[in-house]
Amino acid sequence: MSKDINELLGIDMPSEPIVAERKTDIVPRKEDKETDVDNDHDYSREAYYDLIQKGQEAIDGILNVAKEGEHPRAYEVALNGIRQTADVVDKLQELNKKLKDLKELPKTADTKIQNALFVGSTAELQKMLKKNENTESTVIDAKQGDIQDKWFSNY
Repeated sequence: MSKDINELLGIDMPSEPIVAERKTDIVPRKEDKETDVDNDHDYSREAYYDLIQKGQEAIDGILNVAKEGEHPRAYEVALNGIRQTADVVDKLQELNKKLKDLKELPKTADTKIQNALFVGSTAELQKMLKKNENTESTVIDAKQGDIQDKWFSNY
């Protein structure tokens, strides 16, 4: 039946089926543990570029359909495609920022310890405090009358 329609319309059918070309220059995976971050970044970056390119091609096609048909739904679909492509661009920017932060992290790491935290049991803490009491002890001795005088003088 399709041959009859094609003959009536004067359309020549190609002898071989049309196959869409597939991009094959994907970043190869290397087994070096030191460069995993760079490899993953390169692979993600290539995938985002591919998605952006396909999104732009789809937007161009949808906009042509929308112009020809002048239907509001076609324009809505085109705007959704534009929004999704913009989201992919934002993700690409976030990916680049994260890589930059990862590479700067070792350079900006602070080597000074300002606040030390005791990690141990309460028994160990008590032993440490008792040792400090025996070596150097500072006791502030206040008389009970001093505290009461200050208390009642405020009222």
